[in-house]
Amino acid sequence: MRNAKVNRKTKETDISCEINIDGTGQNEISTGIGFFDHMLEIFSHHSLIDLKLKADGDIHVDFHHTVEDAAYVLAEAINQAIGEKKGINRYGFFYIPMDESLSRTVIDFSGRPEFVWKVNLGLKKIGEMDTELFHEFFKAFCNASKCNLHIENFYGDNNHHIIESCFKSFARSIRQALTVDERTKNIIPSSKGTL
Repeated sequence: MRNAKVNRKTKETDISCEINIDGTGQNEISTGIGFFDHMLEIFSHHSLIDLKLKADGDIHVDFHHTVEDAAYVLAEAINQAIGEKKGINRYGFFYIPMDESLSRTVIDFSGRPEFVWKVNLGLKKIGEMDTELFHEFFKAFCNASKCNLHIENFYGDNNHHIIESCFKSFARSIRQALTVDERTKNIIPSSKGTL
């Protein structure tokens, strides 16, 4: 089983994260930010990663530190759980429609962070969460996991649907990328022999 536990404590946040990559999507999430909790639950459900994440952050200031640090912790846990990355598909991509919106995520656990975000949102907030923080979440995840991460929304009118389709496509892409290919289960998926 590919499991990991990570704790991160700063003057701004105190976050604990426990994952099982080979899970069934069970989750217990509490960040104090309702819409963010909802997106992380969706991520867990569609990636099949069991996820326990508890964050106590300075949300009386704003939500930035909590969202960003949650991404760091999740990425670090995934990196610990996959270790040398032997046998993983490495690449994942998925399109997700959500009613009138359509989004795509493409990911490569390459060891080189590069982030592309082509998502335009018409609202400043969804629920109580600033929409600019979704960019910050995915950027922090990309940097901490050292992956190539490209997220694009092709069209959509409802901001909730757009972001939800992004998180679902992100989840399914990670699920695909981290699945072990039985034909290469003892091989690091790189012609260089390392990632």
